[in-house]
Amino acid sequence: MTQFSPVAWDPLPAPPLSGDLEKNDLLASADLWQVQGVGPEDVIVTQDGSAIVGLDDGRIVKVSEDGEVVEVANVGGRPLGLEWIDDEAIVVCNSDLGLQRVTLSGEVTVLADRFEDQQILLTNNATVASKGTIYFSDSSTRWPFADYVTDLLEGQATGRVFALSTDGSLSLVTEGLRFANGVALDANEESIFIAETGAYRVHRHWLSGELKGRTQIFLDNLAGFPDNLTFSNGILWVSLPSPRQALVDLILPRPMLLRAVNALPDVLKPKPVRHGIILGYNEDGDLIHNLQDRSGRVAITTSARVHDGRLFIGSYMEPHIAVYEL
Repeated sequence: MTQFSPVAWDPLPAPPLSGDLEKNDLLASADLWQVQGVGPEDVIVTQDGSAIVGLDDGRIVKVSEDGEVVEVANVGGRPLGLEWIDDEAIVVCNSDLGLQRVTLSGEVTVLADRFEDQQILLTNNATVASKGTIYFSDSSTRWPFADYVTDLLEGQATGRVFALSTDGSLSLVTEGLRFANGVALDANEESIFIAETGAYRVHRHWLSGELKGRTQIFLDNLAGFPDNLTFSNGILWVSLPSPRQALVDLILPRPMLLRAVNALPDVLKPKPVRHGIILGYNEDGDLIHNLQDRSGRVAITTSARVHDGRLFIGSYMEPHIAVYEL
């Protein structure tokens, strides 16, 4: 049994939701598409504008704007990140069962679930290069997805990112992250953006060029917990399921308090605040889009993906996705 062993970390003061991050309710106007289930953590979009999502019961479903929901496959476990491999297949980051390939006809194949003879414990998010390499995050080597709050409180930097080549070989891209989460390639596939949820930051790891192999901080001291990332038309979309919480920041540098909070029943542990936040940055790190919903109608915003002028927003707790007109 894994023992809770907290690592003290003193975060910078949280930036206020003012100025460029001024609170707003732009996302409250989004349409809500019911998914006939719970927890569409990530969203991909078909050519006809339908959404494909993974739910907490293991189902992958296709959701049409008219309300029709059709099951594509049941992958078991807990599907999180989704990406297209080609027109007929998607990659599913199954937090419990590893990286999977799922065809639109329902066939499920495991692509990777072990590294150096050890189980990949928390497969979270992926991005697929044009030549077929799949980059994906493993959030923790210590705690499964069901214990993600424990991992964030503990602060052990065991998160990592892998590259799965088309020949089936698996290599380590980078490691030492406090809950590695969203990943997204830039437009030229020269670098990969990586969300480090437990440190409130996004990294940029270079895959080619003079900086190949180097990891730089791209966004630091964010106002919330960064989750999934997508990159589209020069914009990196960063989903924040919750704003920062003063109580969490207070206890992070205090191992005794971390132990006390972790020992509480789950119902009493810190939870996401129902304040949706989606931010869009250009490649220079300038904030271009500040989309929020203080009302809680669009909340626990874990993913955002642009398609045909609309932003499709996922949530790992809600019974719907949100679709916002940009």
